[in-house]
Amino acid sequence: MLTPRSDSADWLKTMPDIMELKFKEQSRQHGSSYAHHDATSGSQGERRRKGARYSRRERHVMEKSMLQLWKRRTFFSETVQTQTAKLRETIWKRWTTGGGEGLTLPPFTLLCYQSGRQRERRQGQQTFTTTTQETSGNTAGVKVKLTQKGLEYGRQIGVTTLLDQFKTIKVPDFSGSEEVSPIGKVSYSLTGIKVINVGLPQSEVALVPGTGVSLTISNAYINLHGDWRVKYLRIISDSGSFDLAVSELSISTTVTIQSDDTGRPVVSSANCAASVGQTSVTFHGGASWLYNLFSSYIDDALRSVLQRKICPLVSEAIDKMNPYLKTLNVLAKVDQYAEIDYSMVESPVISTSSIDLSLKGEFYNIGEHKEPPFAPTPFSLPPDESNMLYMGISAFTANSAGFVYNNAGALSLRITDDMIPSSSPFRLNTKTFGTFIPQIAKQYPDLMMELLVKAATAPTVMFTPNNITLQANATVTAYAIQPNTTLTPLFILNVDASVSCQIYVTGVKVAGNLTLNAVNMTLGTSYVGPFEVKSLDSIFQMVLKAAVIPEVNALLQQGFPLPAIGEMNLVNTQLVIMKDYLLIGTDVQFTA
Repeated sequence: MLTPRSDSADWLKTMPDIMELKFKEQSRQHGSSYAHHDATSGSQGERRRKGARYSRRERHVMEKSMLQLWKRRTFFSETVQTQTAKLRETIWKRWTTGGGEGLTLPPFTLLCYQSGRQRERRQGQQTFTTTTQETSGNTAGVKVKLTQKGLEYGRQIGVTTLLDQFKTIKVPDFSGSEEVSPIGKVSYSLTGIKVINVGLPQSEVALVPGTGVSLTISNAYINLHGDWRVKYLRIISDSGSFDLAVSELSISTTVTIQSDDTGRPVVSSANCAASVGQTSVTFHGGASWLYNLFSSYIDDALRSVLQRKICPLVSEAIDKMNPYLKTLNVLAKVDQYAEIDYSMVESPVISTSSIDLSLKGEFYNIGEHKEPPFAPTPFSLPPDESNMLYMGISAFTANSAGFVYNNAGALSLRITDDMIPSSSPFRLNTKTFGTFIPQIAKQYPDLMMELLVKAATAPTVMFTPNNITLQANATVTAYAIQPNTTLTPLFILNVDASVSCQIYVTGVKVAGNLTLNAVNMTLGTSYVGPFEVKSLDSIFQMVLKAAVIPEVNALLQQGFPLPAIGEMNLVNTQLVIMKDYLLIGTDVQFTA
């Protein structure tokens, strides 16, 4: 049995007030049935305030009352529940953090604590479930993974940037004086100091889980050139040039990666440290022999200046990456109807092997961001690391495109006879259709026809391993074109079509090509009387393959943009259809 510290009996002092609150609350709800208990607990509270102690019997009665009230907790108000929770936590903390002599933990307290904990866990689970549902719109539709191979390519770009940054080091002119035996006081000045060469021969990058990337540079060197001037013995002055060689320069920093308020990645430098290993100054011309006597003083001064400037330069070089990161096309226009949101839905996830970005990956109508009636299905990218970059495009992204284009009224097509291949024996006129539906030829002889194909609902895209299937529900309305060009409706068909899709990457876009699999048609409305729909199968198969599919493919071949930064090109691209998403593995090259 757990026991409290010797001073833990104070927990009993809070009981009368809590009981009083409970009795008063229940009295308000259930009348005066608790009046006697109210008065009793009130008097006990008064005794406590006067410093009286409770007998063992009184404590037993109080515990029993509390246990009964707990069992009837469904009647407790929010106030009483809150006070009880506070009491329970106070009791438990005192028992679990102390020891020594004292009262044993009352059974009702254990019951209250355990029951309360169970209820809180259930509430926590319910809260978590609710939160998950509420934030399901933030689940990624597109995921991007940067591997170690990609990180290495980034290191090369980063080192080039650092080299350019170090070349801009500005060492201020400085002067001083030193006592040089046997000459005495020598005043000197160093001016016009410029960097003439920088080398970063060894550098390494590594992922720092939860933070970003560590960059370590070793055995770096900087060569500088400047002018010197000296004055000694009050009247003698001389001048010349000098070379400063800095070697064994080491730098370490951590590049943190986060998400900014626009949903783009942003980087910054943290924990930078720099160490200048060796410096060597050589003076040329004039009384350079004199300068060489106290070159150690100059070494120390220049070393101090350089060491103070390196980390700010590293920070500036890292900050210069942010303008490039801001070129991430977080809102990429597709065409006159749609744009894609590639903003990050959470900060990057950094592990020991990769940097993972979760992007919204959702199509929207331009100027109108309306959410579809479905949410992304969570998915994870495989642990492949042979490419620099992996992108996962979910079925949600493709289906949000269908939702958007359907809302825009873009999923409709008018088909006329000039869209039918001239080699086809079937023509879009009442004579051809009259062969299968005689009443059309009788009521509307020798008229051309027009078909309106229109999506009834947004198409549905399904990704299964090595296969993409699109299910489309549409209506086809047939019209007779009168001599005065007015359209007379003949019939409306309901069409369910299954289409296969071949996906490929071109540039930094994903494009596609459709192939018709199967069509099922039923009669929706007939304005010419009943007829057998199946007799039209061959005609509509031809119309869909010859007119509708080519029109759709022409649009799909224009592609839609992938998430990209700056002048990024994809090379060595591989594409695999996975369950619920499309996986693109690629290397990247930046042209600028």
